[in-house]
Amino acid sequence: MIKYDFSGRHAVVTGAGGGMGEAIALGLLEAGAVVTAIDLKPQPDSLAGFGDRLTYCTGDLADAGFVTDAITRAGEARGGIDYLANVAGVLWFGRDKSVLEMDMAVWDQVFAINLTAPALTARAAVPFMRKSGRGGAMVHFSTIQWYRGDPQPQDAYQASKAGLCALSKSLAMQLAAEGIRSNAICPGMAVTPLQARWDNEEVLKAVAAYAPLGRIGTPQDMANAALFLLSDAASYITGIELAVDGGLLMRM
Repeated sequence: MIKYDFSGRHAVVTGAGGGMGEAIALGLLEAGAVVTAIDLKPQPDSLAGFGDRLTYCTGDLADAGFVTDAITRAGEARGGIDYLANVAGVLWFGRDKSVLEMDMAVWDQVFAINLTAPALTARAAVPFMRKSGRGGAMVHFSTIQWYRGDPQPQDAYQASKAGLCALSKSLAMQLAAEGIRSNAICPGMAVTPLQARWDNEEVLKAVAAYAPLGRIGTPQDMANAALFLLSDAASYITGIELAVDGGLLMRM
């Protein structure tokens, strides 16, 4: 297991109430970071026991006022922000479908959470990264799904996640001279609360068999990639999209 040392650094993690975001927040805390965790869901038990190194903010990431206020307060209280992990997102099966037939109010809601919220978190966090004088790093969670179409489309999800990769790359170019890095992670099949449709062993085995590496990804797989991209070990990496997919893109 690779060990990181994030002591003395402050990270903001959205979507920390479960799945990938929870695993990333936990990994950062275990590596010594101070973490501001944000989610609509209550604080998970796994994040207990870290004392004043954890601030957990419960609120709606589709609420621009809440997002800006939570991150601004966090940056001021902690004397800066070093890292931002945009992990929160929604995938609404049944409601999110082809743009030719879906309710466009759903489109707007998905974009508010999957793309506008990360834009707002970056907008609020970057000034604190600039003030520190030591740069910073961001990682934004997209999906390999944006590389392709789908016979059973979730167009708002796919388009918003494509936009998030574009935003990440634009931020990387804008901020590179200031030592602030921005990268995206594109998960493949992973067992998280978003994938409640994989609800039995038969389905899980079939999904795992489709991945060249022969298994479904886990939140820890995604956290491992995120911690690397946030760490100084990735100090010469910016503006990329890292597929963490067990080789699935090779089948596309």
